[in-house]
Amino acid sequence: MGFLADALSRVKPSATIVMTQKARDLKAQGRDVISLSVGEPDFDTPEHIKQAAIEAIRRGETKYPPVSGIVPLREAIAKKFKRENGLDYKPSQTIVGTGGKQVIYNALLATLNPGDEVVIPRPYWVSYPEMVGLCGGTPVFAETTMETNFKLQPEELERAITSKTKWVILNSPSNPSGAAYSHAEMKALTDVLVRHPHVWVLTDDMYEHLVYGDFTFVTPAQVEPALYDRTLTMNGVSKSYAMTGWRIGYAAGPEPLIKAMDFVQGQQTSGAATISQWAAVAALDGPQDHLAQFRAAFQTRRDLVVSMLNQTNGLRCPTPEGAFYVYPSCAELIGKRTPEGKVIETDEDFVTELLMAEGVASVHGSAFGLGPNLRISYATSNQLLEEACSRIQRFCGSLR
Repeated sequence: MGFLADALSRVKPSATIVMTQKARDLKAQGRDVISLSVGEPDFDTPEHIKQAAIEAIRRGETKYPPVSGIVPLREAIAKKFKRENGLDYKPSQTIVGTGGKQVIYNALLATLNPGDEVVIPRPYWVSYPEMVGLCGGTPVFAETTMETNFKLQPEELERAITSKTKWVILNSPSNPSGAAYSHAEMKALTDVLVRHPHVWVLTDDMYEHLVYGDFTFVTPAQVEPALYDRTLTMNGVSKSYAMTGWRIGYAAGPEPLIKAMDFVQGQQTSGAATISQWAAVAALDGPQDHLAQFRAAFQTRRDLVVSMLNQTNGLRCPTPEGAFYVYPSCAELIGKRTPEGKVIETDEDFVTELLMAEGVASVHGSAFGLGPNLRISYATSNQLLEEACSRIQRFCGSLR
């Protein structure tokens, strides 16, 4: 009998963390590395949010919090959903976790039994299938293509649903592709889900505020009220408020599900850090002026990166609607050789050789379930992005 749990054999390490660590290691060795692998804004947390945390410390808000979150934050979450998404939730229908990842994990842990299936469109955030597996469920992948801008089509969703399906996970805007669903596109998916009353919807809206141009964000329960009683709407402060290290995610949904998640969390981590929760109250209830600045900066960066990558030999890059990622195809470069004679057999080979040759860190698309592609985060300065894309152009141009 082995000491470690069998479940670990079903789980892969996070490719984004692995590539980010490789970039750090090379930097520590003195290499000039530009990391485009990490999924976090390069902006600082807005000042009024930091100030709220300082004031909370001074007030002595440093004791154990309630498992589901402090009351002012749960009230702020309910107000946020009403104000921005037209969704009516009582504070008792909300829950706060140590990051969005914990919220998703607790929802799956509280609901999945062996044999239950979870439909996940691919490309997907690397943690979705791993969390499903750790919780005893079976991930079922619904396919997308570059021709549909990596958006799940209703017929593919219909095909993936079976009598064993318990959840469908939807992420808009998407990590890794940046694809986001318009109202009409989301309605086409919710029409399918309405026909399958045994299926619940877990929607990851973490990049809600990072959409560009005239695009308008929507979330499933907002588009189709008939799904309200079987939808968990997850969000957080990490991306839109540059608060990745504060570790606050939240969700709202049917009260029995929220109570089950509270039960799990009570035996796991208990409540999220109190100081971070008070900072999140200020984020949700306070000024939102920084959002327009974030969006403008990210849109400029997106346009720069898409333009330069589409001028690169062998790469094709769609223009995403949101988040801060692009997901170019490197299919035309598979089978080519580096100047040193290394054959690029996979997208993982591509990103590995790119890092070693030019010091640009990205993440291979096969880690997100769909390749040959790579995920590039443009959450860094225009100057670094221009230099990184120039290096990518040089690397691709060297392949024969």
